[in-house]
Amino acid sequence: MRIAVVGAGNRGSAYARWAADDPQAAVVAVAEPNAARRARFVAEHDIDPALAFADWRDLAAAGRTGEAGKIADAVVIATLDDDHVEPSVAFAEQGYHLLLEKPIARTPDECRLIVAAAEQAGVILAVGHVLRYAPYTTGVKSIIDSGRLGQIVSIQHLEPIGFWHHAHSYVRGNWRDEAASNFALLTKSCHDIDWLQYVMGQSVARVSSFGGLAHFTPEQRPAGATARCVDCPVERTCAYSAPRLYRGLLDGGHHDWPLSAVIDQFTPAALDQALREGPYGECVYAGANDVVDHQVVNLEFANGATGSFTMIAFSEANHRSTRVFGSQGELRCDGETIEIHDFLTRSTERIPVGAFGDHTASGGHGGGDARLVTAFVDAVAAGDPSRILSGGEDSLRSHLTVFAAEHARRTGAVVPVTL
Repeated sequence: MRIAVVGAGNRGSAYARWAADDPQAAVVAVAEPNAARRARFVAEHDIDPALAFADWRDLAAAGRTGEAGKIADAVVIATLDDDHVEPSVAFAEQGYHLLLEKPIARTPDECRLIVAAAEQAGVILAVGHVLRYAPYTTGVKSIIDSGRLGQIVSIQHLEPIGFWHHAHSYVRGNWRDEAASNFALLTKSCHDIDWLQYVMGQSVARVSSFGGLAHFTPEQRPAGATARCVDCPVERTCAYSAPRLYRGLLDGGHHDWPLSAVIDQFTPAALDQALREGPYGECVYAGANDVVDHQVVNLEFANGATGSFTMIAFSEANHRSTRVFGSQGELRCDGETIEIHDFLTRSTERIPVGAFGDHTASGGHGGGDARLVTAFVDAVAAGDPSRILSGGEDSLRSHLTVFAAEHARRTGAVVPVTL
């Protein structure tokens, strides 16, 4: 199975590495505008330079004009969020199967357009909801589905983003500005709203939501703080110091995410220049960001069960944690171990589920990344879309729930979820 990758940043490169480990698959082409990243990707996967492009349109054109037809069987689309629609629709229309990084797109109509394009073309679409594939998800869902907890009455779910992760991605990084990216519940936590619907086996009927930007504002700037960390007299006492984070990663030889988002050449000189000139060296209180740093979403499922989700920046970066409340028992999960408390016997069973890698993108989302890619490769190889847990229809439904929740946060209303 031949795979082309559109967008060789952190997510595209991660999917490609997992695909390259699968004996059924080979990465054969790439489109990436950043020359350094493109060259690194070509070298890592031994790609023919003739199949390495700066623009995805050139890759698509090569498939149309090549003597052997399409240059790949499937395309991984891992561009930035605002550049999903055009390549997704174009490659679907050419008959390429799609693995599309989340979120699907920036608006409900754009999401519907991509899903419809894949359906009309008859190609497999897998959305990058990697949490559905993680081992702990398999464990939690199997217990809920078994009936062991009785009637499921409510579920609580927490995403502790982590103070440094939020500062990196949502204060200094690509997703800090809604106009340039989108609101944080979509860019960060559409994973989690999707996950809740998946493990509950229920769609969401209506939502309410609260939250905002509480801390990363000019009003919270410490006295004496300057525009950049490298020149700041209070940098040593600031938890959000950019030099402390990124120099520590470079000194430790950690050249993957998040450092790879900051520099292409892993040298002290390149990092010093990035800290002095780029967004990742800016003070977190400079005011360049406008996305929320905390949000709660309340959900009512179609069967009347309730749920709550919390996204919080101010935490240690860690696995998601979940509690499920049933009429016969309670389940607790920290991403690595499931605990079940049985009401009848008053006993607690602990089940290790294992996490393959840590909870972060560089750690493979606890095994979710690898399992998603395996499922996608297997589905395409067998022509069997049922092997995909995060297909277009389910993913569209959860995205529409996210859009409804953000509307609820902005208006203060209880908002029904409609397809």
